[in-house]
Amino acid sequence: MNTTIRFKLSFMMFLEFFIWGGWFVTLGTFLDKNLTASGPEIGAVFSTQSWGAIIAPFIIGLIADRYFNAERILGILHIIGAILMYQMYNATNISVFYPYVFGYMVLYMPTLALVNSVSFNQMGDPEKEFSSIRIWGTLGWIFAGVLISYFFHWDSQASTANGALKNTFLLSAIASLVLGLFSFVLPKTPPKNQSTEKVKVSEILGLDALKLLKDKNFLIFFISSVLICIPLAFYYQNANLFLSKIGVDNPTGKMTIGQASEVLFLLAIPVFFKKFGFKKTILVGMLAWTVRYLLFAFGNAGELSFMLILGIALHGICYDFFFVSGQIYTNSKAGEKFKSSAQGLITLATYGVGMLIGFIVAGQITETYKTNGLEDWKMIWTIPAVIAAFVALLFILLFKDKNSTSSQQS
Repeated sequence: MNTTIRFKLSFMMFLEFFIWGGWFVTLGTFLDKNLTASGPEIGAVFSTQSWGAIIAPFIIGLIADRYFNAERILGILHIIGAILMYQMYNATNISVFYPYVFGYMVLYMPTLALVNSVSFNQMGDPEKEFSSIRIWGTLGWIFAGVLISYFFHWDSQASTANGALKNTFLLSAIASLVLGLFSFVLPKTPPKNQSTEKVKVSEILGLDALKLLKDKNFLIFFISSVLICIPLAFYYQNANLFLSKIGVDNPTGKMTIGQASEVLFLLAIPVFFKKFGFKKTILVGMLAWTVRYLLFAFGNAGELSFMLILGIALHGICYDFFFVSGQIYTNSKAGEKFKSSAQGLITLATYGVGMLIGFIVAGQITETYKTNGLEDWKMIWTIPAVIAAFVALLFILLFKDKNSTSSQQS
């Protein structure tokens, strides 16, 4: 891979996640403060991510993989996305905002697969080369948070009260337009399949891998993956709002600590996985969710603020040790024939079904423990902590780690 292509792919990844991090982190705070949305309404808005994840395979499998170059459809989706994002910037109430965010997420979620396709198409050895490209996505997310908190100060108490968070949509709209136009100079990535080939919906959704559920261990892992996404949704939906409401300075910037830890723990996974095996690795990820939410429940913006920072920093363990380890396990169980289908099935189960349920539950719980506009954050965070602990207990009792670590990684 030459320097020019490496730069193009890195810049593509940087913008892809800069766009997402530029508005999604502060979304809950914006909806609460600026659109006075209720808990269930906020949950419905966040669940558009899940609907996008459910619909995305059809866009990729039925259109992108068969008729158009990946870089071209990436450009078109981001240009249309920029228009929808601008409409979100102009929305003044939740009923106007929701259709635009729904449309946007249906178009954005497929781009996550498209940027990977464009990248992989240029790599001779993706296992070695992809991480050095993908890390620019994490840096893009971090940079967006730093800009919002430390440069523009849109998430300060005074700016939030004055409606400055709406500017995050304008920022992401501009970045989306830039990426949309830039996509047309990306390396050509032609369709993978001929349009004359038959396409199976079961293959697109990963349903061909359902036979893996006959394996009791994989079934327990699958159910646990869906259930653990319920507490995961609480973090995405409530963390920024929580930090903002209890008076933490620069909450969006501080939340980028989570992305930084994600990079560090991603590097630690191969070592941990090799030494302790799949079951212990994924259990650490599950239990980290419980610890994180208890830290949120009992921490504060004063003398116990270190608990909040520690809870944010646990994001790397929470996310990487569960989801990345789960992808490795799924890959090892699927076999060559069903690798793609199995990964698609897990993605559909987690980002689709699991988080869809999670956002609905998080919205209802937040509304239940709100009185006169004030949330009982201790209860709001204790409930997902208990759910995560229950999932971990279920996994400990029912999952039997029969295979050795080496056989899992082969």
